[in-house]
Amino acid sequence: MTVSTNPCPNPEARWPAIFALFAIVGLRLALPRSLAASPAWVPLVVVTLLVIPTVLARRMRRRQLYQWLGFVITGIVTLDMIWSLSLLVAALPRHALTPTTLLRSSAILWMSNILVFASWYWRLDAGGPNARDHREAHREGAFLFPQMTPDASDADSPASGWSPGFVDYLFLAFNTSTAFSPTDVPVLSRWAKLLMIVQASISLATIALLAARAVNIL
Repeated sequence: MTVSTNPCPNPEARWPAIFALFAIVGLRLALPRSLAASPAWVPLVVVTLLVIPTVLARRMRRRQLYQWLGFVITGIVTLDMIWSLSLLVAALPRHALTPTTLLRSSAILWMSNILVFASWYWRLDAGGPNARDHREAHREGAFLFPQMTPDASDADSPASGWSPGFVDYLFLAFNTSTAFSPTDVPVLSRWAKLLMIVQASISLATIALLAARAVNIL
């Protein structure tokens, strides 16, 4: 197991990513039981039990353990969200949900989709937060942020020494779910393009569900 002893020149706050995970399982509490693979409290307990050793692993500078625990937590909430979406799609032809429940469930899954993929982008881009911490500036990665342009990389530029945080990836995920494109952040990596295809497809599915139900109501 790898233990890092080198100081981080540019440490990144981890609490926004942890907050996002608890926001996902918190939104899950508002889903009807028919759209969940387990009781609502199960994901909350699982995430809590996994976040604790994740935080401890970072404090102990066990970078590899911290990274893999993060992948496991994000993978769990991702699979849970996709399962709920599949149940929502299956329930639509049977008219098993009231319009109010459908609207609420679609909105919850749409917001969860943003938070889930923001977490993936944050964990995977340029080796993840641990790797980004050990660089003086963010000059390459799966996404080309405006601060990474040649002018911004100049030593006298206000963006010199800049590194993305969770909010930057959250903004990217939000744009993908609303505009179905990365807008101001070009995508460079193939894995990132594939993830954005999946995210946009999930977002489109939730919006299409609402439109289909609206047509039926009219």
